[in-house]
Amino acid sequence: MATKNDKPSGLEKLFEDQVADLYYAEKKLVTALKKMSGKASDKKLADAFLSHRQETEGQVERLEQVFGILGKKAKGKKCEAIEGLLKEAEEIMEDFKDDPALDAALVCAAQKVEHYEIGSYGCLVTYAEELGLMDAAKLLQATLKEEKGADEKLTKLAENSLNMAGEAHRTHKGGKSNGATNINKTKQTRTPSTVG
Repeated sequence: MATKNDKPSGLEKLFEDQVADLYYAEKKLVTALKKMSGKASDKKLADAFLSHRQETEGQVERLEQVFGILGKKAKGKKCEAIEGLLKEAEEIMEDFKDDPALDAALVCAAQKVEHYEIGSYGCLVTYAEELGLMDAAKLLQATLKEEKGADEKLTKLAENSLNMAGEAHRTHKGGKSNGATNINKTKQTRTPSTVG
């Protein structure tokens, strides 16, 4: 590991860069999840967003602990990926504000964020282990588990009612359901970055 005054390089530099990236992302998500909760018409979905917002606040604290392990001050680096995903979520909330598929659209937007986070945290856990930062790896693994749990919860909500609510509206207007498979079914076990 580099000392406080040395500039990191290689995997250590990548690890620090990605921790800063996720720190920025998680702080943005604390605000976004509150907004998404307010837009959801389904109470269970609104509650799921608020529950994950609380988890996200804890994830921000864990990342601050990781910065501490690295001997660094917690500081985010603008995450272009999360900016794009949140811009898309804003557009979805606007485009579907009066549409019965709004809740299904919110789940779609949220799951795109979750999958980005699952991939990112999976990489960070692996990097931390490679660098011998086992305390950091444990913190990051706890967050990875929460992100996977949030994704699974969203999938269940979509499968159990939200997708059908949007589809039922079309069927009631004289259309016929085409029997398409549920777009929110994502059976994720391990991301490629966590294999090994």
